[in-house]
Amino acid sequence: MTNHESDGRDGRDVRRRKFLAATGSVGVAGIAGCNGTTDDSEDGGDGGDGVGDAVGQIGSGRAGRGAPGGTPMAEMPALEGELTVYSGRGEFLVGELVSYIDDLYDDFDLTVRYNNSTDLVNQIVNEGEGSPADVFYSVNAGALGALADAGRAQALPDDVAEKVRQEFRTEQWVGTSGRARTIPYNTEAFSEDDLPDDIMAFPEEFEGDLGWAPSYGSAQAFITAMRILEGEDATREWLEAMVERGAATYPDEFRTCQEIADGEIDAAFTNHYYIQRVLDGNPEAPIATAFTEGDAGAVFNVAGAAVVDTASDADLAANFVRHLLSAEAQDYFARSTFEYPLIPDVEPIGDLPTIDELDVPDIDLSELSNLEPTIDLMREAGVQL
Repeated sequence: MTNHESDGRDGRDVRRRKFLAATGSVGVAGIAGCNGTTDDSEDGGDGGDGVGDAVGQIGSGRAGRGAPGGTPMAEMPALEGELTVYSGRGEFLVGELVSYIDDLYDDFDLTVRYNNSTDLVNQIVNEGEGSPADVFYSVNAGALGALADAGRAQALPDDVAEKVRQEFRTEQWVGTSGRARTIPYNTEAFSEDDLPDDIMAFPEEFEGDLGWAPSYGSAQAFITAMRILEGEDATREWLEAMVERGAATYPDEFRTCQEIADGEIDAAFTNHYYIQRVLDGNPEAPIATAFTEGDAGAVFNVAGAAVVDTASDADLAANFVRHLLSAEAQDYFARSTFEYPLIPDVEPIGDLPTIDELDVPDIDLSELSNLEPTIDLMREAGVQL
């Protein structure tokens, strides 16, 4: 990529202002999770990493949004040298961001190779010590954990990793943005007080019509979290109760949220950004977001990055990861992909709690990629996939 700006700090500040203005007005990527049929599965990315039409800068709460908090890139170490990033996040979602980082520094030469996250982990492993990858940027924690388990990720500097809560990082990788499981509900039929705060209570206690998208990757990761936290027997009973009560089944979670707004069902289980996409299309839509507390219904998965063990310049690689946690990058995730920023000083878009206000369960996020036993359990319970 070519740097068209002037040299020095003044040029960096000009580019930073241009980037913040762009992310506040036009945007490029659309909502994470809109396009892939498998949602959080590796080929669908966090949904929007798959092939699809850009839907522009979307979401309620963008107008009048001020400058983000956190540490700006101008206060971070300059990036100098050559760096190769293997990205499991699609260019459709993050291409503008990484191009901005590349163009910000005259002495920085960035190469990004986009592919499926799992395929990239396998590629790094197969390339061995000759891998050109310096940074692995993943759509989910499962792939990051797989890289670390293969011994191919090195420890991140504490001052990089500790920018986010300990639930969203390990020694070898750090989350850069996140997606929360939520309970979207129809506000004309129910209030938030009508909803159970325990995910396990919904099939038996919720009086309205429920819906879900059990074939979707994010839904299966949610059931995986339930299996880990509650055990197989309790999860099977929950699934059987969902089948017994005739919960409406949809092909994806955006459609599920749209059905809530249309009054076809009353509540469901989806990632948070689908609700915001519905509201973007119709700010008056009767749909809102509720959360359960500390259980599988509140699980929070992350996209994130790791420095590969064979990185030619580990400091440069770590500083690139640091830039993904900058004020500009975190605000970009909020504005352009509707994900949760992981830096507490940057607020999410929409009527949502901040990252520090979420009551997430204590779970190893890398385990959420182990879907096979979950799918077997769902089929045993009579769930149609």
